[in-house]
Amino acid sequence: MRLIKLAPLMLLAVISSHSIQAQFSGLKDKLMKVGAAQGVKALGVDKLLKQPAAITTNFKDVDRTGEMMPDFKSTEKFQPLYLLPKNPDGGYLLCEGYFEMTNKSYCLQAGTYGPSQGDGYMFAPVLGPKEAIVISILKSAEKHPEVTQHDVQILLWTIIARTKFANYSGNVKLTALKLLTTKELTQLEGGALGILPIDVVQKAKDQMPSGLQAIFEAENNIRQLVASGNYTYADMEKYAILAGMAPPRTDVPRGIWTKHPDGYFVRYLPSGYSVTKVQVYVPKELIAAGAK
Repeated sequence: MRLIKLAPLMLLAVISSHSIQAQFSGLKDKLMKVGAAQGVKALGVDKLLKQPAAITTNFKDVDRTGEMMPDFKSTEKFQPLYLLPKNPDGGYLLCEGYFEMTNKSYCLQAGTYGPSQGDGYMFAPVLGPKEAIVISILKSAEKHPEVTQHDVQILLWTIIARTKFANYSGNVKLTALKLLTTKELTQLEGGALGILPIDVVQKAKDQMPSGLQAIFEAENNIRQLVASGNYTYADMEKYAILAGMAPPRTDVPRGIWTKHPDGYFVRYLPSGYSVTKVQVYVPKELIAAGAK
């Protein structure tokens, strides 16, 4: 057998566009907006637009070398991946054959559509200024079964929205304290933004491509929601996931196979953004090469 580590948690980054706007009231929110306005005035919209996203992974990061269409190995019977042995670090010891498992999965981009029936997903690395923190959260969540998937997803959306840790309120702050180290918590401040007034958001959106406007606005809405301390998962999801379906990509059909850097083939079949079936094909040539 050859050791190949397959993480039990998957990440889905979906990209599309739509426009949503939140409305909040109360003295606390007004005070926050005043402070944010002063910060934005000092920063300037031009500099604001140059701030990098927390996670930058996009379709250009996919290595499509060796990809196969959905009908590849379509008649094969897949065995449960969890039946295979693991090493002490949690890596599966893969052998030749066809395997599958259903995983938790997470959305890593706010203000976008969720997966639809025709969407294809391919393997790509997690990249961006907060990549290490995102990966750390998912690994830490495996060791804390008492932390729900919803709590993990809210924390991820909060980080992706570039929320200052000083503005974390409610359950998301407790989740962060449980899943992140002190050093990682301090790193949340890097590249973070305050709550932007509506006029600043609009001015910034006017200088953005249409595909980025909904993401920018959704992130600000999430920052505002988190700072309020009064939110539910449904409230957060309303801004993070757009209703409807994204325009389909005919070159990336549902069930497309990606050749993983380790040499096996993998494909992702999501049911919404929170559950994904992963199928793996391990060629006998790969195992033979690993045994040499």
